[in-house]
Amino acid sequence: MQSRWVYQLGVLRDALDRLDELHERWLQTRDALPATAKPGTAGFDDALAEHHAESWSYLDDWATHGKALREINSAARKARSPLALIPVPAPVRRITARK
Repeated sequence: MQSRWVYQLGVLRDALDRLDELHERWLQTRDALPATAKPGTAGFDDALAEHHAESWSYLDDWATHGKALREINSAARKARSPLALIPVPAPVRRITARK
């Protein structure tokens, strides 16, 4: 385990939470636009550009720290699991002869 993973996972979690909030806010903003504001119009495109500008730093956090997820997955696959069964050799059967 790398000590930086705790920090990186925290950054990723916070960024994802913030992106979710920004997405919800975008949906509210989009729904509040006049009916004439369609993609390609100034009102719509300006609101969308503002949403994208607010999202970039959180997307950058994912680009920077997202590789930690792959590293953790690789380490977990290589590590012995405490839940894995430990192979136990079969008991040696002794055949006793009848007298």
